[in-house]
Amino acid sequence: MRLALFLALAFTCSALAQAPTVPDAASPPDTTTTLTSQSNLVLVPALVRDKKGQLIFSLKAQDFVLTDDGIPQKLHLEEDTGSEPLALVVCLEGGGAGVDQLEKYKALESMLDAVVGAVPHRIAVVGFDSSPVLVQDFTSDSNKADQAIHALIADNNGDDKAAILDSLNFSVDLLRKQPIEYRRAILLVSETLDRGSKTRLDEAVRAISDTNTAIYSIGFSTTKSESLNSAAKLSSSDAGPAHGCFSRDPNDPNVDLSKSAAQQSFDCVAMLAPPLRIAQMAFVAIRDAIQRNVPETVAKLTGGEYYKLGSEKTFERDLTTIANHIPNRYILSFQPQSPHPGFHAISLTAPDYKGLLVYARTGYWIDEPNKPAPPKP
Repeated sequence: MRLALFLALAFTCSALAQAPTVPDAASPPDTTTTLTSQSNLVLVPALVRDKKGQLIFSLKAQDFVLTDDGIPQKLHLEEDTGSEPLALVVCLEGGGAGVDQLEKYKALESMLDAVVGAVPHRIAVVGFDSSPVLVQDFTSDSNKADQAIHALIADNNGDDKAAILDSLNFSVDLLRKQPIEYRRAILLVSETLDRGSKTRLDEAVRAISDTNTAIYSIGFSTTKSESLNSAAKLSSSDAGPAHGCFSRDPNDPNVDLSKSAAQQSFDCVAMLAPPLRIAQMAFVAIRDAIQRNVPETVAKLTGGEYYKLGSEKTFERDLTTIANHIPNRYILSFQPQSPHPGFHAISLTAPDYKGLLVYARTGYWIDEPNKPAPPKP
């Protein structure tokens, strides 16, 4: 892959290994017991606007109603979140249809400071075609991030693929390693359809929805012929289980291989208890939407925003809007009353305020609890 090769040579980094500390033999052994617990605190960034598009800042926690798989939850409103530090991954498609859009990316070089705002921040730059490459690791120096974007634009040698889901997974993994006090966001600029990821659809939904990361997406259309190829490829892939559904294992006694995958999905959803049924139906809808438009779907899933890439002037206007919205979100939080493993569908509204538009994440994921280690023989 030419994009990865060029950028790897242009931005080669080295790391110093730190030798482990050797304990003093004369010191008594450390007998401290460490207790760990798992918290399912879910953060829900929310943007509220009126019909004219003006931001609304005056709402309280009690003005919102949030349901998790249809079950109302008790909400807490975090205070003064706009001043919290920000970790941002700029994820840009440099191959496939992205080659024709590279000149428009130049607006990012001059507007990156505005996007991160006047708060402590760390910026990483990821470029991708058939696979992602880290052009610039997290840095507080916006100039270094600008140079990385410039190098990506100047390269102009990406291959003819668009591994969007792989690149989002890569970006999310980078953000996982950032300090917990940092807000997390991804600015994704890509075509609408994935044309090269190895990540399965259920794995992508899980990775994107199990972190408190808002994705702001700017998308451009995939060509018609490539759209047909991509749709056929994704439709034939195994969507994987969310709550034990969609299994095609011939050894599973609950699987009737004479039925289509779609019919089995319907049968499985119908057998679930109401809360799980709501979650499963939402999961299926997201899975299907990703096949039609990746950047739009992931933006809605995480409570971010989606824009269509137009002219350079339009691109600058959209970046200005994103810069204004990132620090001006309500940050609501809750602890699920029924924290079952798998996908959870959430809905946030302000029912007593007619005419207000509430933009928030539509789902999140809870992993299976860690199984205890088998007893030693």
